[in-house]
Amino acid sequence: MLRLHQKLCGRTVIFTRMYSSKESMEVKLDPLKRLCKIMMSCPKLGLDTELDQSGIRVSPQMVEDVLKRFENAGMLAYRFFEWAEKQHNYEHSTKAYHFMIESLAKIRQYQMMWDLVNKMKTKGMLNIETFCIIMRKYARAQKVEEAVYTFNIMNKFDVPPNLAAFNGLLSALSKSKNVGKAQEIFDSKKNEFNPDSKTYSILIEGWGRAPNLPKAREIYREMIEVGCNPDIVTYGIMVDILCKAGRVDEAVEIVKEMDFSGCKPTSFIYSVLVHTYGLENRIEDAIDTFLEMEKNGVEADVAVYNSLISAFCKVNKFQNAYRVLNDMQLKGVDPNARTCNIILSGLIGRGETDDAFKVFRRMLKICDPDADTYTMMIKMFCERKEMNMARKVWKYMKRKQFVPSMHTFSALINGMCDDSDAPGACVLMEEMIEKGMRPGRMTFEKLRKLLLKEEREDVLEFLQEKINLMVREPLSD
Repeated sequence: MLRLHQKLCGRTVIFTRMYSSKESMEVKLDPLKRLCKIMMSCPKLGLDTELDQSGIRVSPQMVEDVLKRFENAGMLAYRFFEWAEKQHNYEHSTKAYHFMIESLAKIRQYQMMWDLVNKMKTKGMLNIETFCIIMRKYARAQKVEEAVYTFNIMNKFDVPPNLAAFNGLLSALSKSKNVGKAQEIFDSKKNEFNPDSKTYSILIEGWGRAPNLPKAREIYREMIEVGCNPDIVTYGIMVDILCKAGRVDEAVEIVKEMDFSGCKPTSFIYSVLVHTYGLENRIEDAIDTFLEMEKNGVEADVAVYNSLISAFCKVNKFQNAYRVLNDMQLKGVDPNARTCNIILSGLIGRGETDDAFKVFRRMLKICDPDADTYTMMIKMFCERKEMNMARKVWKYMKRKQFVPSMHTFSALINGMCDDSDAPGACVLMEEMIEKGMRPGRMTFEKLRKLLLKEEREDVLEFLQEKINLMVREPLSD
């Protein structure tokens, strides 16, 4: 059985004690964990056989959970998606299709994405959200015309565009730095869709990101003139863009205007003010704003605490940051990966890497790291020339069945290249490609130079061929 497993997975497996006996038992008993372990340990070619032999009967919820967990591993996720579809008494949910569409769009497998859309059409499963996802993904890839085209052909798929779809298109364009195009479409179609406060808020936020504060103010005034009153979201956006423009005192006036109109400021608005004061090194104002929020009966959420922690880290008052961390836990607010990343980034930036590692180990007990956390830690150890520690973080991440992002792969591959570990870098590069991720230009170039130096043109050619089998898009970091 062991040899069969090795043969199916196409590699020599070196077994290490990655799990305690308790963890091993949990994996055996939990079908979801078993699925994830198979997905993590076996490449695409042997995956179907491994899944078949597992005997696991999948449910819609289980498939959704797997697809969500493997959202960064497009082609691997797709193989699982195809396998699940063939299982007895199982049918994909709309949510599963949406997860898969997002994963394929991330790796620019657009034809496969549209094939799924056509499948959904035959099953009568398409809805407005399907097209909003596609518009978002196209816009994020700077494929503006494709995003607009998606909106324009909704009728052909028997899903007539409504205000929600209109807002979805404007939001996709605005958030991808194409607010000018969004404004152009708004001006040409606003009589068709009767814009609401959300529509105007999208445009205000887009111009704020541009940044074009005068235009944002103009849309804000137009909104009021046509009788569409700002809501809590609009106010929050105005406060946010004013703060980003360095006009925090003007943002405070907006908050006063809110009080006057009977609209109570939210924890988000307070978090923006606290964060901005932190950026401006106005630590006393940050603390006063936080205390004012508590005085006004607004419960602090993790975002506000993160802003206050960030403010203290900015002025190198890490002991104060740790006190805030303890306070939030005492008040029942759980830290998240962002909390950890703020502190780690501050410590690593100051060169206090030993303290950063202590914080990382502490945070593992109270929250789950994200891709940024793992990337930061791996990069830190690589820069310290502690490759064994970098590999340990990588193994821990895999043990937790966390799928690394392209940036996480790149951090360790770059470190291995600097350490002249060509075999290790190549194994990782191949795994990265197997998961449907194209390596960044700089990362591939670094490995290419190392392989040429070691006269391993054959390996370089092999990796290049594997990349060429993917969608023919230019390498990019």
